[in-house]
Amino acid sequence: MASPWLFAFLCGLLTAPLAGATLNSPAVLSLSSEIVKDKLTQELKNSDATQILQQLPLLSEIQKEPASDIPIIGNLVDYLLNHIVWLKVTSANILQLQVQPSANGQELVVKVPLSMVAGFNTPIVKTIVEMHMKTEIQANIQVQTSESGQPHLVLSDCSNSQDSLTITLLDKRLSFLVNSLAKEVMSLLMPALPKLVKSQLCPVIQKAFEDSREDLLNLVKVPVTLGPDHLEFDILSPAIKDNFIQLNLGVKFLDSQGKVTQWFNESAASLTMPTVVSAPFSLAFRQDVVNAAVGVLLPPGELMVLLNYVFPELAQQLKTSMKAINETAAEKLGPTQIVKILIQETPDIFLAQGSATAVQLIALELFATNEVSRPFFTLGIEASSEAQFYTEGDQLMLNLNEISSDRIYLMNSSFGLFNPDLLKDIVTQILASVLLPNENGKLRSGVQMSTVKAFGFESPSISLTKDALVITAAA
Repeated sequence: MASPWLFAFLCGLLTAPLAGATLNSPAVLSLSSEIVKDKLTQELKNSDATQILQQLPLLSEIQKEPASDIPIIGNLVDYLLNHIVWLKVTSANILQLQVQPSANGQELVVKVPLSMVAGFNTPIVKTIVEMHMKTEIQANIQVQTSESGQPHLVLSDCSNSQDSLTITLLDKRLSFLVNSLAKEVMSLLMPALPKLVKSQLCPVIQKAFEDSREDLLNLVKVPVTLGPDHLEFDILSPAIKDNFIQLNLGVKFLDSQGKVTQWFNESAASLTMPTVVSAPFSLAFRQDVVNAAVGVLLPPGELMVLLNYVFPELAQQLKTSMKAINETAAEKLGPTQIVKILIQETPDIFLAQGSATAVQLIALELFATNEVSRPFFTLGIEASSEAQFYTEGDQLMLNLNEISSDRIYLMNSSFGLFNPDLLKDIVTQILASVLLPNENGKLRSGVQMSTVKAFGFESPSISLTKDALVITAAA
């Protein structure tokens, strides 16, 4: 059996180049303004905002405004205004919302266009006089810091300016007196309606934003299953960058009993995203989080195989290679010879632009027969494989392709020292035949991308940067 300090030595060889690595956000979720718009639109529908518009107290509001300053007309109009039977919104629609980046790229501007038809009636008019009113509410989504120092997303500066309001008569074939009255009503609505809309609808939009924000944050927290274990996200801080809301996330790994086994919560900087990210949804995982997830799927363990029975050709090649080292020792290899592969550490995934490599530290022990307790020799192997990430439906898949024995160390030998590189070819073949199929079998179930599915996306894709695995999805 290989001694623990030798494994520690080999691990040090691999991890030394990473000592000065800069820590970034463990995960970053970017949501486009389209997602924000869709959620906000749905919440406004749920809040019956159009019903609120139809209940605006137009008549009482315009009666607060001064009428015409022309004495004769003003007196007549005042008289008629006081005898308006009713004045109300008869139909209302919220047109397509717009959510756009602000000029400085640090806020999102929400525009809510409104279209209403209002009518009024007086004793001198047998029919309802109808007006078409168009206006727009504007608000800003921004990041603010609370009294406790925690940044969070808020909706601010909700307003409805008179500049965005237009009012036109639907039927212009009116008498001079009725036309004058209609114009007076419209002139009174110009200052009155923006104040009404702001006071009545801005609180509704504020509530709709808060509900949509909570809905989005709850979707972010959907657990990701990793076999019997799972991972969960914590929201560390939000940011707005151009057309996207960016959520810097912490990552917790939990076992089947819900106990936290690993926790990543650094948030010093953002991850390197792909050069072009036009998808409305992207979720980036830092390299060490990827390694932790792979570690859950491929825990340390050992494999043992009766080489002569399972892979007789490999057993013969091993014996031939041994003869080149020590012919006497080679003759001691019996038909029940055992190869034991000890995986003391899970594979380390090294990400690069568009590719990934899995590096493993392995001990390989050879027992001459199944009756001996001491290995013929023990080799420490630094092996590498191509790590291929891809998707199948809503599953994130990983497959290890090929394997090479980059370095081999002789850890102990019962027949004296020898150059382990003489066994490099056969060792690589044994790893390819025994280790890789076993590991790929464990990876075959994949990882269901729960967060992607929770947001309603069905066809995610994978890209790799120098320090992140990025999942993107489009509608």
